[in-house]
Amino acid sequence: MILITDGGSTKCDWIAIAKSGEKAADKIRTKGLNPAIIGEKKLRKTIRKSKELMAIANEVTHVFFYGAGCGTEKPTLLLKSILETYFPKAFVEVREDTYAAVRACINQNDESAVVCILGTGSNCSYYDGKNLHQRVDSLGYTLMDDASGNYFGKQLIRDYYFNKMPDTIKIAFAHKHNLDSDFIKYNLYKQVNPSAYLASHAEFMFINKDSDYIKELIKRGIRLFSENMILQFKEELKTCPVHFAGSIAFFAQEEIKEVAKEFGFTVGNFERRPIEGLVNYHINNL
Repeated sequence: MILITDGGSTKCDWIAIAKSGEKAADKIRTKGLNPAIIGEKKLRKTIRKSKELMAIANEVTHVFFYGAGCGTEKPTLLLKSILETYFPKAFVEVREDTYAAVRACINQNDESAVVCILGTGSNCSYYDGKNLHQRVDSLGYTLMDDASGNYFGKQLIRDYYFNKMPDTIKIAFAHKHNLDSDFIKYNLYKQVNPSAYLASHAEFMFINKDSDYIKELIKRGIRLFSENMILQFKEELKTCPVHFAGSIAFFAQEEIKEVAKEFGFTVGNFERRPIEGLVNYHINNL
């Protein structure tokens, strides 16, 4: 049995498939497993608490984990070690989430493309058909992550408090979210996953996209991301498309295409949930 995981900071989707390609179990969802921001104890607890995962643990022969926070050696090795503990008979491979986006978005294995992730966090890489290239190290949600869920959540909260929202949007935002200052500070500074907390506010944008304020907020974030991340691959953009993965990208397709025209790059595929595109890849490449 092969276990494929799309691991974000907010949640993880797990798909178990037989080597024949048939689904071996219903999709399993757990809390996020970002080893760069979540401690070892909580990582272990999240996996151990999943009855569905524990039920199939001894049947799993391969684990392919693609995750946020798995772009540097130390957190990657930590998560790999934990997974090997709970899936003792499995070959375990842990890669950063960008690889999931690449393998899910490209049309063929040797296609070159710039691939972006816009989910809870954000990232951008160039895939040359064999290897992944990044020219900017991610410093996480505090300093980077333009156009991500946590970026937009932060902007919405800031605009609410700085009175930059139209009154109708401000009322609707306050109705949907607890905007008490003590509650916000508690979640930002005393809880374990502030980036996911911020990102939980981003859905508000997509149920209020008829607002000019919201449309401009989205485009402003996409412009920042394009300028800081996509345009680092100016030469590559002359000959290859830009693919997008993640829920923010999926629901902001219209704005992304508008900004792409401004910046002169070609938009390729959109994949809301990269895990769906990974099944065929791994069946074909075992």
